[in-house]
Amino acid sequence: MTEPTHATMESHPDILAMRERHTWAEQAATKPVAQAVEAISLITGLYLAASPWILGFNGMLTLAVTNLITGVAYAVLMGGFGHAYERTHGMAWAAALLGVWAIIAPWVVSGSVATMRTIISNVVVGAVALVLALFASSQAKAKAATPGRGGSSARAGR
Repeated sequence: MTEPTHATMESHPDILAMRERHTWAEQAATKPVAQAVEAISLITGLYLAASPWILGFNGMLTLAVTNLITGVAYAVLMGGFGHAYERTHGMAWAAALLGVWAIIAPWVVSGSVATMRTIISNVVVGAVALVLALFASSQAKAKAATPGRGGSSARAGR
């Protein structure tokens, strides 16, 4: 008769892969570039939300509400990266769509809101939001492309 061997939970391949992903996420979130992108993204979202009142086009209700909702959503989405880096960077494409929406909003929301002031503000802040979101998304793709993701390095030690 052979004795059954019992592996400990700490040596399970899924636990090892999860620990590796967590370590990467912690290291990535503490890099100055990641922290700068998060901070600038929060400021960008807050500016977009407040821009109707900062620039004085709050009388254009449709664009003011659109910017408020889009800016808050962008700030919340991009602000979550510091706390759940790995999971949220995979969703950065949604923030990129919000940046595109901010760019085209003056022309597509109802009412006559496409003034020079609204167009310049929305195009500039939308472009900044788009670039930041694409950078965050590229960081998630860079991790997905690294060898060992998905536990292959953890399984090799089995």
